[in-house]
Amino acid sequence: MHWYDMETLITFLRVLLLFTITALAEIIGCYLPWLILKQGRPIWLLAPAAMSLVVFAWLLTLHPTAAGRTYAAYGGVYVAVALLWLWQVEGVRPNLWDVVGCALTLAGMAIIMLAPRT
Repeated sequence: MHWYDMETLITFLRVLLLFTITALAEIIGCYLPWLILKQGRPIWLLAPAAMSLVVFAWLLTLHPTAAGRTYAAYGGVYVAVALLWLWQVEGVRPNLWDVVGCALTLAGMAIIMLAPRT
């Protein structure tokens, strides 16, 4: 099996989608308490924040590889999703250095996930 065969590509895209959903769950779970502490939003936001973090932890168990490798690769996607969140939710456009850093983390994620295993 090569990194470029169709089965590997489909698996990679599924993992990438799962990483993206996982990152959204984590970001929501952390952003809601941030809103409470920084912007004085209602305390009841802790309930959906906690549920989002439970979903985040559960989603991490669905990944097809060892936990440590999953966490390492997930970090790259998390960075990309966090920058999209920054732009779309917080209204702050990422700069060139954000984009370069994101590209590097995504390259690292791809290397970790696509590396041949024995």
